[in-house]
Amino acid sequence: MSERTFEEVQRELEEIVTRLERGDVPVDEAIALFRRGEELYRECAARLEGAELQIEELVPRDPAT
Repeated sequence: MSERTFEEVQRELEEIVTRLERGDVPVDEAIALFRRGEELYRECAARLEGAELQIEELVPRDPAT
């Protein structure tokens, strides 16, 4: 199975947030969704940080700054 794209992970996170914001999810399911949301958020944040580091490596630094 191939790794999901950032956009796919973000989309799942957005779907979870939408469901939780509606407020019609049973408590046990809400807890499970919240935990899954935390996992997805950490994955998104890590990917963004990795992308930022890659960009910093590619962009030449201005020696004047």
